[in-house]
Amino acid sequence: MTETRIATIEVDQFIAAPPEKVWRGLTDPELLARWWVPSDIAAVVGHRFHLQMPGYGPQPCEVLEVEPHERLIYTFANWTLTWRLVAEGHGTRLLLEHSGFDLDDKRERDAFDRMGPGWRDAVLPRLARLATELDRPA
Repeated sequence: MTETRIATIEVDQFIAAPPEKVWRGLTDPELLARWWVPSDIAAVVGHRFHLQMPGYGPQPCEVLEVEPHERLIYTFANWTLTWRLVAEGHGTRLLLEHSGFDLDDKRERDAFDRMGPGWRDAVLPRLARLATELDRPA
């Protein structure tokens, strides 16, 4: 019997804003929609919600772990997203693990190949911009 090959995307993003602001960006539905996708997220263990993914529709999620301003873990479709926030100087080191990709499944492998660069080059930089702009006078 062959062993399934499971992969994880890991992204390390420095954000020039304190963990409290990054946390708000990750857990406030209105803010999450501004940098990623609409959702009905809540930072409460056991909370079931959906991420409204363009072209794919609502994707089921469930919050598994919450440590305010430090760690948020939730399922996302067949995967798990682990967000770790580490205070660094006047900012935050955001460490994302998007895990559970079955590389033996073509659709999952394609998703893995697409999402890695997407997180690094587009999505997390949008979160970084949003977090640095929060509470800034207009």
